[in-house]
Amino acid sequence: MRIYTIHREMLKELALTFFLSLISLNFILITEKILRLSRILSVVGASMLDMIKIILYLQPPMLVLTLPMSLLVATLITYGRMNADNELVILRASGMPFKTMVRPVFMVGISCFFAGLLVSFYLGPRSMVKLRETISGVITQRAPAAIEEGVFATLFKDIVLFVKEKPDVNRMKEIFIYDERNKKEPKVLMAKEGKISNVDTSDISFYLKDGYMHIANVNSSTEIFFEGYHLALNLVADQPARKNSELTPFALFRDARKTSLPDAVPLYLELHRRLSLPSVCLILMLLGPSLSLVAGKTGRLGGLTIGLFVFAAFYIMLIYGENLARTGKIAHYIGAWSPTVILGFFAVWMFREESKR
Repeated sequence: MRIYTIHREMLKELALTFFLSLISLNFILITEKILRLSRILSVVGASMLDMIKIILYLQPPMLVLTLPMSLLVATLITYGRMNADNELVILRASGMPFKTMVRPVFMVGISCFFAGLLVSFYLGPRSMVKLRETISGVITQRAPAAIEEGVFATLFKDIVLFVKEKPDVNRMKEIFIYDERNKKEPKVLMAKEGKISNVDTSDISFYLKDGYMHIANVNSSTEIFFEGYHLALNLVADQPARKNSELTPFALFRDARKTSLPDAVPLYLELHRRLSLPSVCLILMLLGPSLSLVAGKTGRLGGLTIGLFVFAAFYIMLIYGENLARTGKIAHYIGAWSPTVILGFFAVWMFREESKR
């Protein structure tokens, strides 16, 4: 009964620290992506609701990385605090083995492992698909409203658009367009009025009335007067393409088998990462408590520092191994799994050494 009470209190502190670490790390890692997307979406007038949806869709892919990071940081902070307050010394003096003291970490670590598999196999790919669809929808649906009268608009790639009057969202008057998509033959278009005739996921079509077009090249120029003219404009932000992160591990394996090397290497690396990062949680539940005792009396700050250093070293090795695999210097499975295996051997050795004390 006493052991149950001790484990319950340790688990409560560990779980609270874990969730706080998870929220903090997710926020830190997502900040750069949000800033990059906000520069694109603010141009087309994305609403706060759109940004909230995008932030939510970005969370599951982040969890594959932040779950093991949060587990290690929470373990080091919690057990480091207990070690600094001599609570672990008291538990050992009372006869509690090291393996018994770390049972709460095992519970959280196994939960993180299965949560990581759920994210890798299902939640992550679905959220990335939803993210691409949401960004595409926001850009194409809100771009017409972002065209303001009396303002030079640069929403479209290699296009400058000026509208003198805009009676409503889809109608414009006194239109000036400079089109340099063809660098060798830039165009200047002017029209008395126009309207947005079509908006889809790839471009926006304008129908211009009573206008004039001037096409210039090196040796000559062409002038065209028109009563009606359809013009399709592409947005500055390229529509997000389908990425490997949107595929499930089964789809990655199927596509990799159909693709010849070296083109299949990125698919295999993505597949290995989906499996290796959740597996790291099982390794860290052995490594975390051992490192917290090595940290001595440094407490929370020392645990946080050690945790970030260990995971940074692991991630650097992972990126380096994947880059070697991409260049063909080593096999893809060696580049993807070597950091995990090295970390696993180190964790087992540390755990055994602490268990012998």
